[in-house]
Amino acid sequence: MSKQKDISPGMVGLLATATGLIVASLYYAQTLVGPISASTGLSPAAAGLVVTLTQIGYCIGLLFIVPLGDLLENRRLIFTGLLFTSAMLVLAAVSTSAWMFLMAALGIGLGSVAAQIVVPFAAHLSLESTRGVTVGKVVSGLLLGIMLSRPAASLIADATSWHVVFAGAAVVVLIVAFVLRAKLPLRAPNHHITYPKLLASVWHLFLQTPLLRRRAAYHAGIFGSFSLFWTVTPLMLAGPVFHLSQTGIALFALVGMAGAVASPIAGKLADKGHTLMATAAALVLGVIGFALPMVVPGSREVALAVLVIASIVLDMGVAANLVLGQRAIFTLGAEVRSRLNGVYFALFFAGGAVGSALGGWMFATHGWHAALLTGAAFNGAALLYWLTEYFNHRSGSSAQPSLDGQPG
Repeated sequence: MSKQKDISPGMVGLLATATGLIVASLYYAQTLVGPISASTGLSPAAAGLVVTLTQIGYCIGLLFIVPLGDLLENRRLIFTGLLFTSAMLVLAAVSTSAWMFLMAALGIGLGSVAAQIVVPFAAHLSLESTRGVTVGKVVSGLLLGIMLSRPAASLIADATSWHVVFAGAAVVVLIVAFVLRAKLPLRAPNHHITYPKLLASVWHLFLQTPLLRRRAAYHAGIFGSFSLFWTVTPLMLAGPVFHLSQTGIALFALVGMAGAVASPIAGKLADKGHTLMATAAALVLGVIGFALPMVVPGSREVALAVLVIASIVLDMGVAANLVLGQRAIFTLGAEVRSRLNGVYFALFFAGGAVGSALGGWMFATHGWHAALLTGAAFNGAALLYWLTEYFNHRSGSSAQPSLDGQPG
């Protein structure tokens, strides 16, 4: 494929829309934790498993399925993954017990990794000079899918039931599968190694790529806090302090999608070589997102307004840091992009799984403020780790590539 012709705006729009609709399947359950738990018999302390099992499935898929994007024809791989995801969404829709829903959640996560074969596809189709902006736009679609999935799920569940949410999602994913099969160009990677060797190379990439480990650690921190926030906040909003209905929770989540505007901005900053400081800004936004609800007292109305602002600030930090990380690792070689992307997402989704599980438990056993402190700690740890890169960069002592992919 010629590198002289850049990806078309129409293809960018298609890939952004597709990734958003695919990844949305992972998040419909976040604002429905309460109704799903009540319907399937999950205890309050175990409610976080509704989100955690999906993320665990996603991590498994990222490590064992996404690397196949460097080995098998990509369009067929994406199509197959989406057919499986649609089937698992149907299973979730008809679930009547906890074990049945949690098994479906694991499968939804496993199949939805097709989105992380689509994102490197966009990078492959882009020129080097515009790759950050292109990835930023596609990731904007992905993040809008995440953010719109929560209010959409709440509104539909309020009008019908949570079962309808998953049934509708199954149909949407099936449509996306056939559209992508019709519109995507063929991409057959020039690799002829066996699957076991491919998986072994994933471990080698992890060990031999400090930039990958660093970017994954940063995003594991902020994504862990993000997952914690969106696991416990709907429970708080539905509780005795705010008394919000599913529709009210939907409107709250809808406002949070404003944070997606940070994605293309972060992409432009990365293309201009400002990844290091932009990363610090993203992580600081994550800390602020948890500090605001703790330090701004007031009435119910003021507390709700502050919580809305906090959700936007946190989502901006997550959106920006995700693009910065992907832009950085995509400079490391076209032939290993799917594996790099898979490891990157697997590591930070592991952080997300820990965050949602720990958040649910902290909220149930120690309350709202304990959950907020835990979320802030995730971001604080990532920011402390960033300081080591900053001081190495300032001293010129780092022998590893900087976060911009250039010599440090």
